[in-house]
Amino acid sequence: MTNLAPLIAELGDKFTETSGALATRIGELERRAVREREPANDNVVASLGSIVANDPEVQRMTSNFRGKAVVKLTGENAAITTANTTVGAGRSQGTSLVPGMRVPGIVEPFEREMTIRDLLPQARTTSGSIEWPRETGFTNNAAPVAETTPKPYSDLTFDMVTTPVRTIAHMFKASRQILDDTPALLAYIDRRGTNGLKRVEENQLLFGNGTGQNLLGIVPQATAFDPQFASSDETAIDRLLQAISQAEDSDIPVTGIVLNKRDWRRIIGIKDAGGNYISPDSPFQITRPNLWNLPIVATNAMPVGQFLTGAFSEGAAIFDRMDVEVMVSSENADDFEKNLISVRIEERLALATFRPDAFITGDLYAA
Repeated sequence: MTNLAPLIAELGDKFTETSGALATRIGELERRAVREREPANDNVVASLGSIVANDPEVQRMTSNFRGKAVVKLTGENAAITTANTTVGAGRSQGTSLVPGMRVPGIVEPFEREMTIRDLLPQARTTSGSIEWPRETGFTNNAAPVAETTPKPYSDLTFDMVTTPVRTIAHMFKASRQILDDTPALLAYIDRRGTNGLKRVEENQLLFGNGTGQNLLGIVPQATAFDPQFASSDETAIDRLLQAISQAEDSDIPVTGIVLNKRDWRRIIGIKDAGGNYISPDSPFQITRPNLWNLPIVATNAMPVGQFLTGAFSEGAAIFDRMDVEVMVSSENADDFEKNLISVRIEERLALATFRPDAFITGDLYAA
């Protein structure tokens, strides 16, 4: 028969040892809890949650509580704002606590509608210059003659005129990293760069002075406005009628008028003595701009207060040697070393003004 006394004694000793250890651990936990409830120094700021939870007004609340509990926050408390507290000194909205809302895409300037090229005939060339013989003199001796009598001779003289093909171009630089990270950027550069090129082209077609690499535009070659008849109570509309008549002295049909947009708006806003708009387009009709049965091309490329009218269909032409070309290269200068990309946008064209006398330019308003 087994002796149970030693086993019972051993179990008692183990129980006493375990209960003592548990008592020690419980005592330690109680002391730690007391230390956490009592801050060690005044510099420790309790969290907002602990302040509310430990407030007596909150602790007395039960399931049948009615009314309100007021929690007073004592001491200095900083406000949470959108200043450096959340944004951070020297940090951007993208890395702040409250990041800015990013609108997708790039807000770009509105692209000007190009119109002068549309007025002119367009052809292609494979040469570096355009040549054409221009009649410089005509002595017309045609006359009625009697039978068997000698017929009079007339005379014609010519001169060879040459206009060179010119290049309009510009370039952009961009890192390969930004192009990789922003896939639409290259297309944006393409679009904006092409529009910038076309703006220069339009200015060259109108006002190029022909020196250096400039085109010789139509306005510098056009005949100065010199009205041959007067109009009573002259307005800008009357002056344009006088200019059309002057251009018709070339015997070529006039096909268009170029004005600044502001001048065109001013014209269609003219009222009669009764206060009525004289233009059927004002203010609610939307029709193609016309004046004296000619299309109006309104563009900000033409300065305010000036005009150009004439035979655009027959008096001049554009010859394109190379359409707008966009090329991208990583081997320009030190691009390979610096991991850069060069974007080149260019075109080549010539402007031939066959009949400068068929164009009239001048001031839209009398001095």
